[in-house]
Amino acid sequence: MIDDLLSILDLEPLEHNLFRGRSFDPGWQRVFGGQVIGQSLVAASRTVEPDRHVHSLHCYFLRLGDPAAPIIYEVERVRDGGSFSTRRVVATQHGRSIFVMSASFHIREEGFDHQITMPDVPPPEDLPVDGPHTAALLDGAPEGVRLYWERLRPIELRPVDLEGFFTRAEPRQGHAIWMRAKTSIGDDPVLNSCVLAYASDLTLLDTTLLAHGRSAFDPSVQVASLDHAMWFHRPFRIDDWLLYVEDSPSAHGARGFNRGSLFDRRGVLVASVAQEGLVRPVEASAHNSLALTRPSQPKK
Repeated sequence: MIDDLLSILDLEPLEHNLFRGRSFDPGWQRVFGGQVIGQSLVAASRTVEPDRHVHSLHCYFLRLGDPAAPIIYEVERVRDGGSFSTRRVVATQHGRSIFVMSASFHIREEGFDHQITMPDVPPPEDLPVDGPHTAALLDGAPEGVRLYWERLRPIELRPVDLEGFFTRAEPRQGHAIWMRAKTSIGDDPVLNSCVLAYASDLTLLDTTLLAHGRSAFDPSVQVASLDHAMWFHRPFRIDDWLLYVEDSPSAHGARGFNRGSLFDRRGVLVASVAQEGLVRPVEASAHNSLALTRPSQPKK
């Protein structure tokens, strides 16, 4: 699966500043948001000098993506300054924009250095995904939940508290999850950033629902990403374990706001993420049962 991910991130150049991407599986109902983020970052990165590294990106999801159709990425070279470069990317399908992203790139510089502290959690080796506790949870989980966690994926996920992803649980303000690419992808900082951008959208939106004892697989809720922002602080390897610490400061008006901090195993803060999503309570029905088939996203 990691080979598949690297393959879809290897965009086809069509023309100056123009690229074409494809999706994992045309059988999916929607294009996964993290895929479009990662592909957009690939497109933008290919238009900047190699000594400039992405330090921030800001995205808006405009329409649902069609996994059976190619996605065209057009890059606008907004500015190249002495230290920073700015790019704007528009993703298009069927003649309509489905996603926009602004990204900023910066040369390496020395400066002040501080960070927040990583929380004290069990290491990933103490959280086996395929243990008997996980199997018992999956046996009692809805079909959509079971299919999601049993699906082969390029990113390995080990939640510190796995049960909250499967069932209604006691409300809590946040959670933490270890993640890594399943095989080595090398030292290339561009590729590591693009794969992390993909992975950053896997679990963040769930955090709003944890505050209400729900999960994104609950058929009584409808969820979809609205925007996504990310800041890259320090070098990292996505094929080594990163701890994704997520919380939800607010939910109101059918929108939930979530934050994430990504630490490497040494406790170094490597990236921060923020996202707002549509989180709408609905009556359980066939219409909204799409929430059980992630990474699909229902209509906004």
